[in-house]
Amino acid sequence: MSAEPSNPRSATSPQGKSTQWEIFSERLIDDTRRAKVSIASVRLPDGVEFEQWVLRVPTAIMVLMLDDEDRILMMWRHRFIINSWVWELPGGYLDPDEIPHAAAFREVEEETGWRPREVLEYLRFQPMVGSVDQPNVVYLARGGHDTGAVPDINEAQEIRWIPLAEIPRLIESGQIVGAASVAGLMKVLLDRAEGRL
Repeated sequence: MSAEPSNPRSATSPQGKSTQWEIFSERLIDDTRRAKVSIASVRLPDGVEFEQWVLRVPTAIMVLMLDDEDRILMMWRHRFIINSWVWELPGGYLDPDEIPHAAAFREVEEETGWRPREVLEYLRFQPMVGSVDQPNVVYLARGGHDTGAVPDINEAQEIRWIPLAEIPRLIESGQIVGAASVAGLMKVLLDRAEGRL
């Protein structure tokens, strides 16, 4: 039996003051198709005022596709920003007015050539709440079929079904570093260890 989480501490300081930051204004610096960059003028609870850069990015949809042999469908790709080759779950941005569930199917098929049998919302999180607003939604897909479509050459060097048992080593060795991939995979490992999956 797992212990219940303890009650969160009050959002007040020992002096009884709120620890919530006060926002005076937020001015837009750049508004492109995929990102909005702004600067917010804020005041901390201790009275210090400063400007905070803020990045707002569309929702990201990632898909954790688990087959009947306990393998995860992953993509080997180069990420130029960190100049590294990494394994990632298939996924991408949610298009305007797109249904998240439909985006999950679309992203897997476009990037890997596989079509999931079904997808279920599995995890929601924000990867960097101190300065970035980007909802991430991870879907769990149980099995699927190869459509025969050629995966997008711009997305991955290799598509591979990786045994779930190998995932901890790939995370520890830095071959899986993306927040959505790590969070989704760690949840699968935890759920499997506790008998929920």
